[in-house]
Amino acid sequence: MRIGIVVDSTCDLPKDFIDQHRIVILPITIRIDDAIQVDYRDPEATLAFLHSHIAERGANAETSPFTVQQIHDLFLERLVIDYDHVFCLTVTKTRSPIFENAQKASYAILNDYRPIRSAAGNQTPFALRVIDSQNLFCAQAILPVEAVRLREAGEGPAKIRARLEHLAMHTHGYAVPRDLYYIRNRGRAKGDRSVSLFSAALGTALDIKPVLHAYRGETGPAAKIKGFEPAVRKLFEFAAKRVVAGLMTPTLALCYGGELEELRAMPGYAALREACETHGVEVYESVMSLTGMVNVGKGAVVVAFAAEAHAFA
Repeated sequence: MRIGIVVDSTCDLPKDFIDQHRIVILPITIRIDDAIQVDYRDPEATLAFLHSHIAERGANAETSPFTVQQIHDLFLERLVIDYDHVFCLTVTKTRSPIFENAQKASYAILNDYRPIRSAAGNQTPFALRVIDSQNLFCAQAILPVEAVRLREAGEGPAKIRARLEHLAMHTHGYAVPRDLYYIRNRGRAKGDRSVSLFSAALGTALDIKPVLHAYRGETGPAAKIKGFEPAVRKLFEFAAKRVVAGLMTPTLALCYGGELEELRAMPGYAALREACETHGVEVYESVMSLTGMVNVGKGAVVVAFAAEAHAFA
């Protein structure tokens, strides 16, 4: 059986992994004033747009994910012919309409695919499953990496679906943003006033950085640490401890809102990579998506993995 994997462009995976494993992207369009960029997970284009537009005006950006009709058309033009079963893995539905759009499109796709598939010489059924990752940034990457692993091991759709839905409930994403003012301004542009001017000013004045925890569709502070680099070091040290304690998949994902060489020079990075190598955990690191940087600003660091419930310590 030919099994396809679809993700939206907020899923922070290395481009070579996406290309090698034929992962299909649902792109998101970013508009900042008159500048428009469609995010197809091209790190060079992302960094160019970051430096020219996001760094200064990203808080006012508009993002446009694929509509129900666009998802429907993509599947009927290509995916119902190329695959027999497709998993569409989306950013958490609490932060984006992509899951809902894909879910709505799936009903029409399953009604409309037969003549198209038949014309291509295939009389067998086509199946589609939309799964909410319940996470964002590189934490979305945990599911497609596992889907690829299971597909290459010859597992069928039923086992893959059960495994992905289970992992979605146990995936943790941790982020350290660099600029609280940016997050406040971006939130206000979207109608979210959860970060007030006072808290942003106080956090900036005292150089306090939150470590944010994304889990099961919700995001909140796990810790507050003085200084960006100390916060990143603490995050990397914590992630290394989780690796040593044992993860639910041999996968750790990293993303950064900037050049990856900057990420690799941060305190604690080398020790985290060493812990992963020692314990057989593969690291997937990528430039953060355009949508991710629009929402949390330049220079944010994110680490993600699947594990049982735990405390940040």
